[in-house]
Amino acid sequence: MLSMPDFKYKQVAVHIAGGNREKLKFRADNILIEDGNGKIIFQHSCHRLFALFIIGETTLTTPVICHAVRFGFPIIIMDRNMKVVARINSGAEGNTLLRRKQYLMDEKQRLDIAKKMIKLKIENQKILLSQLRYISEEDRRIRVELGKVDVNDATNGNELMGIEGYASRLFFSAYFRPMKWLRREPRCRRDIYNLLLDIGYTYLFNFVEAMLALYGFDLYCGVLHTFFYQRKSLVCDFVEPFRCIIDRRLRKAYNLGQIHPEDFFFRDHKYNLAWADQDKYIRLFMKDILVEKEKIFKFCQSCYRWFMKSESGAAHFPEYKIIDDGEE
Repeated sequence: MLSMPDFKYKQVAVHIAGGNREKLKFRADNILIEDGNGKIIFQHSCHRLFALFIIGETTLTTPVICHAVRFGFPIIIMDRNMKVVARINSGAEGNTLLRRKQYLMDEKQRLDIAKKMIKLKIENQKILLSQLRYISEEDRRIRVELGKVDVNDATNGNELMGIEGYASRLFFSAYFRPMKWLRREPRCRRDIYNLLLDIGYTYLFNFVEAMLALYGFDLYCGVLHTFFYQRKSLVCDFVEPFRCIIDRRLRKAYNLGQIHPEDFFFRDHKYNLAWADQDKYIRLFMKDILVEKEKIFKFCQSCYRWFMKSESGAAHFPEYKIIDDGEE
């Protein structure tokens, strides 16, 4: 298993393919990408690589796949719309003891863990609201209302999801009020900010997935997000406490004037991000994810240890709290 000192040494690399018959190759313990003329446009040591994200079209060779398995880093391939096409990772799929513990959890155990995940999410939403410098009377009312939300009122998964949805509506309405926020609509792209949240959450999802794969979790066996064909429900669960990272970055990007409407276009009743402008927004979100990467790693590592200790109760479940980074 990867230790914290080893993880600190590792880096996440993101490459946006520019076309021109780019090729992904391996040479002297290095991953490199060449354009159609054989010029090296990207190079990174495999020894320091935690994950490689490739967006767009490139040629992938068998030796590269073999060395990704050898060095233990995932290659996440995404299309131009940032939809995950494939994920290549050596992982720890043979951790049968961990998976057996996942499968043998009863409904009460699953609900208790799910409550912990959603409670962490709501606590981080409260922290973000408390960090706002200027708030209205309506925002104060929402903060009070959010403080009354109690996940322990839920007696099943559906009720818990209802509580989570109500808390998120309160949070979004206050936190994104300066952006003339309407509502959260995943994957509908009816406004620029929902599109950007989709992009940020997608990268967060893939990063958390890479973390969980290090320990051999069954990514399809969730606790709140139940079994569904080809849905990585456990990753959906683990992402919840960390969504605040993306939420904070979107608000700060708005405040700093880093979101430019001319970078987007409206087609087929939804907003799209121009290919030439994707790089800056992707790196915007990745920067904040990488700032928190050690905390995300530690949380996933602690969760693995929690799962492996059969006597551990939900009260000892790991925690993650976002802190003010001092940027406005």
